Amino acid sequence: MEATPPREDQRESRLQWWMLGGFALGLALGLIVHFYAAGADWVAFVTTYVTGPIGQLFLRLLFMLVIPLLFSALVVGIAEMGEVRSLRRVGLRTLLLTVVVSSVAVLISIGWVNWLRPGDGTDLAVVQAMLDEAGAGASAILERTGSTPTGMDALLSIVPSNVIAAMTANDILAVMFFALFFGIGILIAGNRPEVQVLQRGIEGIFTVAMKLIGIVIKMAPLAVFCFMFNLAALFGWELIARLSAYVGVVLLALGTQMFVVFPLLLVLIARKSPIAFFRQTSEASVMAFSTASSNATLPTALRVADMELKLPRKVARFVLTVGATANQNGTAMFEGVTVLFLAQFFGVELDFLQQLTVMLICILGGIGTAGVPAGSLPVVALILGMVGVPPEGIGLVLGVDRFLDMCRTTLNVVGDLVLATVVSRGEYDPPEAAEPVVA
Repeated sequence: MEATPPREDQRESRLQWWMLGGFALGLALGLIVHFYAAGADWVAFVTTYVTGPIGQLFLRLLFMLVIPLLFSALVVGIAEMGEVRSLRRVGLRTLLLTVVVSSVAVLISIGWVNWLRPGDGTDLAVVQAMLDEAGAGASAILERTGSTPTGMDALLSIVPSNVIAAMTANDILAVMFFALFFGIGILIAGNRPEVQVLQRGIEGIFTVAMKLIGIVIKMAPLAVFCFMFNLAALFGWELIARLSAYVGVVLLALGTQMFVVFPLLLVLIARKSPIAFFRQTSEASVMAFSTASSNATLPTALRVADMELKLPRKVARFVLTVGATANQNGTAMFEGVTVLFLAQFFGVELDFLQQLTVMLICILGGIGTAGVPAGSLPVVALILGMVGVPPEGIGLVLGVDRFLDMCRTTLNVVGDLVLATVVSRGEYDPPEAAEPVVA
């Protein structure tokens, strides 16, 4: 009998275990080297000519793909919102609430990271040595970060005068603005044949970019091993304490959004008991936690919205479908906390405006980038380089990413259901008009 090829989710789960193995092995060997052979010439040779270049190759492949991925994902995400015309009021309420709730998530993340500062306490001399080892590439990043515009200039720089130059300079906020503007143009242009051809072409770019990132991510276990070996050989046991603090802050931020902000929205706007809501949506929560995929949980969320929450099918379908890619509170919070934590870890101080910029990029970057393990990795790596943090630092968090991915996906799915419940307030259809959702 011919063997059945492994399913996509099985391959993704296997890759996550390989990444965890690379993380653990790199950490263990790095700690042993730090304890027994710190400063040895052979260690410097290995990190400079073996593990370092492998990690840099992985990062360069990600940087190569991140601009086409972000541009195509945002354009497609905006262009696919054509149903807003038939649900204008629902669409506007969904957009407004998404912006408000995402802003609250941003402030919560910034607040916890700056108050608890999980990345503080590293040896700055060791950090400087690592920055020096990064060579001209890190120096160029730091130099460009130092000349980043501030005040009104920073606001104006979001609108690129030359989008090609913005892409060349990896100015992702300017690229995102152009992508949003371009997507709105496609939405306004309507169903003209030439516009549909252009949209399908951009969808093709997105599909190809996601496939290529899926191929590059298969290199992640080896890259994670190299990153962790280098970091552990430099920082030793201090790495374990900082990593534990990071996981705690991520869970604290996600928990605040889940158990404080969402219940307040349900009570104050939707007039619904949070206890009843969490009980009715438990099936979707369990599915989201186990699969770590908003898209895989969407059929279950639609059924829960229809059968348990009794929401109007048309409203729930629109809000949940859009939310599966656009309302990514958990992903934005995770990416933002990760960037700010690593900035603290490497002694890079970011002012409040820079932190808000990081969070805005994380919110926009979450649109449409799900679908492969560590799919948000290119965005995180590029932001790290933008703010002057060694992108190699992502190796520190990839080993625990699977568990945090399950947690943030649960927040994403529950947040979509909360949003659908709030938007449905005052939009309720007669029971006989609703059709049951079949999973």
